[in-house]
Amino acid sequence: MLLLRFFFFFFFKAPRSVLDPSVESYAQLCSNFRVRMRSTPCTPVVGLLRSGNYAARGRDMACLLEGPLRISVLSEVTATSRHYVDRLFDPDPQKVLQGVIDMKNAVIGNNKQKANLIVLGAVPRLLYLLQQSSSSDMLRTECAVVLGSLAMGTENNIKSLVDCHIIPALLQGLLSPNVSFIEACLRCLRTVFISPVTPVQLLYSDLTVIPHFICLLSQSLHTQEYITQIFSHCCKTPDHQTVLFNHGAIQNIAPLLNSSSPKVRMQALKCFSVLAYENTQVSMTLVNVLVDGEPLTQVFVRMMQRDKPIEMQLTAAKCLTYMCRAGAIRTDDSSIVLKTLPCLVRMCSKDRLLEERVEGAETLAFLVEPDVDLQRIASVTDHLLAMLADYFKYPSSVSTIADIKRLDHDLKHAHELRQAAFRLYASLGSNDEDIRKKITETENMMDRIVSGLSESSIKVRLAAVRCLHSLSRSVQQLRTSFHDHAVWKPLMKLLQNAPDEVLIMASSTLCNLLLEFSPSKEPILESGVIELLCSLTQSDSPALRVNGIWALMNMAFQADQKVKMEIVRSLGTDHLFRLLSDPDPNVLMKTLGLLRNLLSTRPHIDQLMGSHGKQIMQAVTLILEGEHSIEVKDQTLCILANIADGNTAKELIMTNDDMLQKIKYYMGHSHVKLQLAATFCISNLIWNEEDGSQERQDKLREMGFVDILHKLSQATDPNLCDRAKTAMQQYLA
Repeated sequence: MLLLRFFFFFFFKAPRSVLDPSVESYAQLCSNFRVRMRSTPCTPVVGLLRSGNYAARGRDMACLLEGPLRISVLSEVTATSRHYVDRLFDPDPQKVLQGVIDMKNAVIGNNKQKANLIVLGAVPRLLYLLQQSSSSDMLRTECAVVLGSLAMGTENNIKSLVDCHIIPALLQGLLSPNVSFIEACLRCLRTVFISPVTPVQLLYSDLTVIPHFICLLSQSLHTQEYITQIFSHCCKTPDHQTVLFNHGAIQNIAPLLNSSSPKVRMQALKCFSVLAYENTQVSMTLVNVLVDGEPLTQVFVRMMQRDKPIEMQLTAAKCLTYMCRAGAIRTDDSSIVLKTLPCLVRMCSKDRLLEERVEGAETLAFLVEPDVDLQRIASVTDHLLAMLADYFKYPSSVSTIADIKRLDHDLKHAHELRQAAFRLYASLGSNDEDIRKKITETENMMDRIVSGLSESSIKVRLAAVRCLHSLSRSVQQLRTSFHDHAVWKPLMKLLQNAPDEVLIMASSTLCNLLLEFSPSKEPILESGVIELLCSLTQSDSPALRVNGIWALMNMAFQADQKVKMEIVRSLGTDHLFRLLSDPDPNVLMKTLGLLRNLLSTRPHIDQLMGSHGKQIMQAVTLILEGEHSIEVKDQTLCILANIADGNTAKELIMTNDDMLQKIKYYMGHSHVKLQLAATFCISNLIWNEEDGSQERQDKLREMGFVDILHKLSQATDPNLCDRAKTAMQQYLA
């Protein structure tokens, strides 16, 4: 028993990972791992196995599996499974080889047998045999095949294999000169890496692994298939894209698009789709790549032809879509307008599989999202808007799906269709008023959106609110469909408890519903939304702070005094002025917009300045003196102009010589927007129909404002010239 524990401590003590940056090279890493494997004390273990002491070993091996699996698996261990593991320790190499072959045949399609063998310790022994230089190439290859078969079981199997350090062992195998063994190792690595439970970073941390994979591409069709599949599944981040790009993945994988093997062509194509996604550098490189003298973009176009497999058509369309979005291909290029877009619309047809319809719609949404011309073309292609309506009826009661398993799968994933449809509707309707109208007139569309806002799937709720946000940009829809269906009610409910990504989109939609001409504004106000919006302005998320203050700004526009004072009370003056120093410029701009709307109409201006005038003037001074954009200073000067329009509030400016000097400075600024806003402020101060205008005019004349107005009355900008002349007339009246 002590020897058994010694073996397991030694063998499962974590070796230096394949990703350890201290490993100088791929070969050294594999050599290090081989030394550790060779140092494993195997002889005593053979004796223990032959003594039949399986209970102790079962307890040790069970630790590699998760708790829920442990008891059920151990209860299923059979004498046959023990026999397979026993044979791995036979002193006769030929019997060991035959034992591995028999084990391979036994585990094919049998997940229970796979789990039994893992619990009984087959994996460490297989890895040991695979690592030994004394093992024949055939034995090592068969070990890799069995490990690959074990990896095709459950996710728990994958976790157990990774915990046994299968990846370093297989990477070592790639240094072998034997191509069959290399293929078996790559096949197993492929199975491990495509599993969602395997950390993809295991492929990247050692910088010698990727270039070795690239070198192995030339070995055989199988190495090409497995390596490109590994790359396409493990390229998840911009950093991963950069690593593959820098090691020549594009140049080495491009020729594979003309491979004689359909599997190689497909996996190479998938590689390009993940490499190009939101990557300008890769996309710009791809447009200049030639494959046997043919531009790569034309190869992609050829792969979208109707006679090609659907998966190939769809993946090629994704490649061109990503290149277009990255700016490598113009949106009006024929490869996009005449090939990619129609191909993606075809994928949305109801005769396609669920996965194809989902991927087609989501890719099309991504393609047309920023371009109104593509949106218009797509909306009238093959009755797309009506086609998407079928996404909400799938599978129907008269479904033609004969395969019960397929029907069960589609029922479980039907929500993905609704999510994709909402997302594509959102992209199509993001700019054009006519398209928005057609969308809302599509069968039961508004009811479907309202229903989508309360679905259990967070992704469907997000897509539904994204669609609602797109439609809310329409004045007509705000006044009609939105009001008729009271969409503000589920929207408000959604805002009560949702993840930030949903809150951001929902609060952005609410901003539009709070515009002056929206019939929903009044009932939303009555629902007590002010407290909710004020809480958003205190969020750690800049986007939520922007949306919260933006909605309050819209709410304050032409609002009555009661609403304005409620906003100030709920927000708190201290927090309001903290927002004026927010590091996010968008938050600052919307806060200034809110302040400007609060300071409108004279009674409101005088009341707010009477209670908070000192703080507001200090905030205005700090912004005008600070390093801010032209837009921020323009908005600040407009606030000052509103204050100057108050009956009593204007005295806060007239008694502040420092502020008057700042206005004078901006009247002579090089930017006409600031000159115009400052001149507007002076015009309000000297308006001669108001009490005290003569005294104010005299003071400003003494400070040289008349000379500046006279100069501005000759300005080349017509608006500035007119505003200066209007102000001058106050002195002449």
